[in-house]
Amino acid sequence: MEIALMQAKKSCPFIHVASASSLRRLTTGSSNPLLSKAKQCPIMSQAISSRSISTSAVNKVNSHDQGIVVNPVSHGGLKKHFDYESFYQEELEKKHQDKSYRYFNNINRLAQKFPRAHTARVTDEVTVWCANDYLGMGRNPLLIDNMKRTLDRYGAGAGGTRNIAGNADLHLRLESELADLHHTEGALVFSSCYVANDATLSTLASKLPGCVIFSDSLNHASMIQGMRHSNAAKKIFRHNDTKHLEELLQSVDPSVPKIIAFESVYSMCGSIGPIQEIVKLAKKYGAITFLDEVHAVGMYGPRGAGVAEHLDYDLNEKQPHAGNGSILDQIDIVTGTLGKAYGVVGGYIAGSAYLVDMIRSYAPGFIFTTSLPPAVVSGAMESVKYLKKSCTERNLQQVNTRTVKSRLGEIGIPVIPNPSHIVPVLLGDAAAAKLASDELLSEHNIYVQSINYPTVPVGEERLRITPTPGHNLPMIEELIESLDKIWNRYDFKRVEDWKSQGGCAGVGVTDSIEPNPIWTDKQLGIIDNNNNNNNNSINEKEQQAFFSSE
Repeated sequence: MEIALMQAKKSCPFIHVASASSLRRLTTGSSNPLLSKAKQCPIMSQAISSRSISTSAVNKVNSHDQGIVVNPVSHGGLKKHFDYESFYQEELEKKHQDKSYRYFNNINRLAQKFPRAHTARVTDEVTVWCANDYLGMGRNPLLIDNMKRTLDRYGAGAGGTRNIAGNADLHLRLESELADLHHTEGALVFSSCYVANDATLSTLASKLPGCVIFSDSLNHASMIQGMRHSNAAKKIFRHNDTKHLEELLQSVDPSVPKIIAFESVYSMCGSIGPIQEIVKLAKKYGAITFLDEVHAVGMYGPRGAGVAEHLDYDLNEKQPHAGNGSILDQIDIVTGTLGKAYGVVGGYIAGSAYLVDMIRSYAPGFIFTTSLPPAVVSGAMESVKYLKKSCTERNLQQVNTRTVKSRLGEIGIPVIPNPSHIVPVLLGDAAAAKLASDELLSEHNIYVQSINYPTVPVGEERLRITPTPGHNLPMIEELIESLDKIWNRYDFKRVEDWKSQGGCAGVGVTDSIEPNPIWTDKQLGIIDNNNNNNNNSINEKEQQAFFSSE
């Protein structure tokens, strides 16, 4: 009983102050005083009530099984079986009608010609402007050579789940590298970050007694799915609105476990989450933070740990370890991906040793799936280690992003304002976004995927452009000229048009303040001795360094 009592004391304020002997006395007697006490508890009373209803339902079923014969329905006459294929067709037609049907282009990225790719015909090449391989690490020779050697030595597959033959030294070393990256005690690798988010939130929130999740309104589908699977109560706060978040936190009992789930870089609009403010609120109201750094790892910070590391750039550059007093040390749970800036595939969480071990022990999404292949894990580890030291790739990516945003602004192409590496070009109509995407591909040999509902709200459809270190100045000019031609041909709305309509998604909003890039000129090294911006020279210099790695 003492062991169970120790566990219960962590979560129940009544048991926390009660001794083992007093609890034993409450369990004696026919009136069961302990049950009476439990019914006075706001959490246990609901649990007892739910169990009573559930038990009654089970008893009814059992009595039916024992005493009542189930009569079969008639299978004769003119009744037909359910038409499954027609149902599928009707559901797809809904997608076509609301213009949200997704078309997948046949794009085959060429490692030796990054960021070029061929389409269905190998002779037809296009420039890719929308990949999430933000830094071109997927074609980095260091990774490719490393993965080839690992493949030769350990074979193609992992051989099983982490519990059965799939837990190699490579997996453990990768997790150590990730824990070090995020200043945490531990890390856990998943098959993807969708799985990592779903499994962690669903497991944690379902285990924490009476847990309430506070979720940003623009959180990724994987986080939303995890919240649904947890069956925990949730409260949604307006995007990046910490005042609204605090109002919601004030509505929940201080003793109730709480999770604040949010992102650092919101990938469809490029906005940055207010990490420092949310951490302060979490401390104030007894919540833990769940920070999704999927679109930020490898991209921000002196070692690529993400936006949380970047906020204390100089400190983390000089003291790249836990306990240095940075905001990075105060994040409870970080999730990231190995499939975007790191150029491979997979996802992970990082946090305290107990948190990681609990998810490892309870999360079905981790336990019951085959682990990542050794070659993938080895390549991911090489990428993480490389980007801890090299800033060449992320610096050039940021410079190219600035150039693209600036050039689009000069000709009035509407870019949704943001301080990150994402370049969302607003069209505001699903059919128009698809038309622009199709014409870029068919007439200009440029691939940019259109983004529509449910990924973004109806009326905010867009093209999502992601510059990389491999996009040189001629490629950038080709993109700008092609977009300008398409906008002229179809009279798509420019910034002034949106402004005359009152603005949309941050475009054309009167008296709005353009956000400063999160990467400063000093961090990028693009200020010369005369304190003048020198974007072109750094572009050329970094470009040479990037391609010399081949």
